[in-house]
Amino acid sequence: MTTLRSSRPAPGTARIAVLAAGHAAVDLYQGVVPALVPFLVAGRGLDYGSAAGVVLAATLLSSIVQPLFGALTDRWAMPWLIPAATAAAGIGVGLAGVAGPYPLLCAAVALSGVGVAAYHPESARLARAASGDSHTRMGWFALGGNIGFALAPLMVGPVLAAGGLGATPWLALPALAAALLTAPVVRTLAARAATGPAADAADGARRDDRTAFLWLSAVIGCRSVVFVGLSSFVALYARQRLGGGSGVGTAALFTLFAGGAVGTVLGGWCAARWGRVRTVRLSYAAAVPAVAGLLLVPGPAALYGFSALISLALYVPFSLQVTLGQDYLPSRIGTASGVTLGLAVSVGGLAGPAIGLLADHAGLRTALAPLAVLCALAWLLARRLPEPGADGAAPTPVAAAGPGAADVRCAGAPSDALGEPARRGPSHGR
Repeated sequence: MTTLRSSRPAPGTARIAVLAAGHAAVDLYQGVVPALVPFLVAGRGLDYGSAAGVVLAATLLSSIVQPLFGALTDRWAMPWLIPAATAAAGIGVGLAGVAGPYPLLCAAVALSGVGVAAYHPESARLARAASGDSHTRMGWFALGGNIGFALAPLMVGPVLAAGGLGATPWLALPALAAALLTAPVVRTLAARAATGPAADAADGARRDDRTAFLWLSAVIGCRSVVFVGLSSFVALYARQRLGGGSGVGTAALFTLFAGGAVGTVLGGWCAARWGRVRTVRLSYAAAVPAVAGLLLVPGPAALYGFSALISLALYVPFSLQVTLGQDYLPSRIGTASGVTLGLAVSVGGLAGPAIGLLADHAGLRTALAPLAVLCALAWLLARRLPEPGADGAAPTPVAAAGPGAADVRCAGAPSDALGEPARRGPSHGR
């Protein structure tokens, strides 16, 4: 008897596709704020320092609350955060162009940043439930975030070129649509997760390596300054170097963001062959000449080509750093994820105004030159990182959360029904 297979996708595949679309919508708003900077400079007369302050407003509060949400979702299931955070990310950006005084502008983008921070820990948990421990399905979820981030300048450019800053409310529509789209899937997955078996204690197999985590945090801090600094000013830099209108800057920013999808896939491929730590080191070594080339080599081909190389070099280690943090703090995986993801934006946001002030006095090229030095410093710091499990202890299975995070697991320790490391104590509804 012949069994006919349905052409319809499996339920898990359909659900992960919806979650990937929601992930794309949320991470879209991480890229929207830097894409707004040239329009704010032109439309509101902001100087470089004030423009960098807008980026700081979007990143600082977000990075402060990111570890808090990680710790909370380690303890309790909070599925309602997913649609609520998605809507908040869009509404904040939608209000940015019509907010009026500068403090209200900063408050609007801060609301968007908090929405982005609140979204990731819980969405990653439910994505693991939908993936059924499939690395391929988790890869689609991670890729959704990268695509959304890269599409931001392509959305902002045409909308604001046509309607000016008063058109920013239209930018909230993808978030509102994604909140409505994902809400039914989130309810279904949350109900399934709540009926799963309670997790047993199993994270004591490895001790926390706080020293390694501190070294990793320093590496991530350097990356943050480089990436946030470039994403804030590369559009303006491209227009200065090449001339032309807003399309020149939008193309440069898109090139810087677009490598995230390729870098995520390439990072997992390299880590499987050379190990995560070695891959991180090689990435930062490659970033040094890439940043120098962007600033020193003339011509549009060089500017866009080196922007693409910088994107690859900075995104290859992104998800690997999140999973390394989880392996260095196996008893506090949610907290480790929150800290690593928070540092990925916070330190750069803090340094942004300093870069802007230097650019006001010495020019953009001079202000961006120290970023190549920070890439070299990240490489030196990464040489202090140990490879988890190299001492014979099996690393904890982990699943990276957040923008650009791939599902990288290590065998050797028990996991619960969602593919997560088993937790101590009650499951709190998981």
